[in-house]
Amino acid sequence: MQAEISDYALLGDTRTAALVSRQGSIDWLCAPRFDSPAFLAAILGGAEHGRWLLAPTAAPVASKRSYRADTLVLQTEYECSEGAVTVVDAMPIQDNGPGMTIARLVIGRGGRVPMRMEFIPRFGYGLDRPLLRQAAGDLVAVCGPDTLRLSTPIKVDAHYGAARATFTVTGRERVPFILAWLPSDGCQPPRHSAEDLIAGCERWWQTWVRRCTYKGEWRPSVIRSLLTLKALIYAPTGGMVAAATTSLPELIGGSRNWDYRYCWLRDAALTFTVLHGSGYSQEALAWRDWLLRVVGNAPEELQIVYGPAGERHLPEWEAGWLPGHHGSAPVRLGNAAASQFQLDVYGEIAESQYPAVLENGFAEGQQDIVGQVLSVLEQAWQLPDEGIWEVRGPRRHFTYSKVMAWAAFDRAVKLAKRTGLAGPHERWRAMRDEIHAEVCGRGFDPVRKSFVQSYGSSELDASLLRIPAVGFLPGTDPRITATIAAVRDELAIGDGLLLRYSAGAQGSVDGLDGGEGAFLACSFWLADALALSGQHAQARELFESLLTLRNDVGLLAEQYDPRRRQLTGNFPQALSHLALVNTALLLSSAATGP
Repeated sequence: MQAEISDYALLGDTRTAALVSRQGSIDWLCAPRFDSPAFLAAILGGAEHGRWLLAPTAAPVASKRSYRADTLVLQTEYECSEGAVTVVDAMPIQDNGPGMTIARLVIGRGGRVPMRMEFIPRFGYGLDRPLLRQAAGDLVAVCGPDTLRLSTPIKVDAHYGAARATFTVTGRERVPFILAWLPSDGCQPPRHSAEDLIAGCERWWQTWVRRCTYKGEWRPSVIRSLLTLKALIYAPTGGMVAAATTSLPELIGGSRNWDYRYCWLRDAALTFTVLHGSGYSQEALAWRDWLLRVVGNAPEELQIVYGPAGERHLPEWEAGWLPGHHGSAPVRLGNAAASQFQLDVYGEIAESQYPAVLENGFAEGQQDIVGQVLSVLEQAWQLPDEGIWEVRGPRRHFTYSKVMAWAAFDRAVKLAKRTGLAGPHERWRAMRDEIHAEVCGRGFDPVRKSFVQSYGSSELDASLLRIPAVGFLPGTDPRITATIAAVRDELAIGDGLLLRYSAGAQGSVDGLDGGEGAFLACSFWLADALALSGQHAQARELFESLLTLRNDVGLLAEQYDPRRRQLTGNFPQALSHLALVNTALLLSSAATGP
């Protein structure tokens, strides 16, 4: 039986990630880069598509799991009829080299607990069965350029592409398992004990957390989300993926299944705004440098999404042999959104870089790129685009896209005043004013008394809640308060949860049939808008309610299905977690005052 999305916990080493189910099965694991072919694809099919199970042989009487404080070290405690046992899982941080390691440690806590281990490695998204053999006391799985090496003192039997073992843990016995990935032409990884690897991993994360400057009342929740965001950053380059997975459905049985293991400029920019605001300027500057590399000297060719190392070509295709999560097909790999024009990313980038430049100054060549980008934007802002929700239908003049074009010129004008940024300041100011006037005229429906999704439309869109957050209008402006009320009335699907846009517009906006769940980031944006409009009690109540939607280890997916009461969409989702942190920062700031 397939696990639910909320049944998973995250392991990460800032190069790749794995998902561990409540049942003790690692069902998703990529090579040391988030977008590389998955070794284990059970999350998108069945056990035959790869997994690594380590759990009691018989169903436990009770179990609970948690992360060790301020870390991504996971421990699952099983209470069984004959005893108790804890399984500790960690993905140690490696500062260099091409490898990846997962350490798992079974710790007896009394009595006798029969355990089982099942290792079904698969490459090529579950399609390719590797050769299994014994070598130097380890089990080795080789498939083309990739090798997995499983080390354990337990006797393991391997047949037909799978390995299994049974053993009994007694008293305080400790049984280690170490899985290492390395290139097939590489050398054997250095030997470490599982306990040392886990302890080192724990120290690394706790050291990182100590840099956090947020001291507000929601610090544990903020820390958990910041840890998740850090795990989604590809450390060698500073690029950040939107989620660890591909094709987890936005609604079970639906076809809105996308590959999110890439770096969206929007998501990354918003992420590094909150990281910078939480004391993590190092990560913000690393992403700035990544951005400068991918833009190069051709800002007119800017894409909205790249690979984690800056790759431009992300062709989209379907893995027809995988049935998808709970039968939700197709399973898509790659993302055709790379070819889209999304006007809002210019504003998101400008908004993220503004505080970083004020604090750290411009990087070499950054001022020239700012000028070139704004030169491109002078013409581009007048064009229709695919928008924040990546429509696969006709382009439109999306209101939010125009607002963010305004934000790009607004931040440039402010930087010119505060830093001496060279450029045609009067023209930038004129562009800013022209866009503002157009949005207020064409993006606002005087009949509905609300901003609308696109020019000439009467549909609503939750992205409109971001208008006061970027300073386009104050949150107390009657047009904003009316928009907030309209969005809450029309897009709400219970308990403060919001759809991205009107249900009647879903098919026409993204070109697909069927519905979707509540988009979690939008609900956090609602809390932000309420706070900025002076409705602090309602904002706080909504935020507290949204925190309860996290799974038992504090993780969020992209969406939430209130009917099934389950997380849906790719997991864990950076946009959901960065929105959580941003709302906590905003509410805490409002509570303490300037």
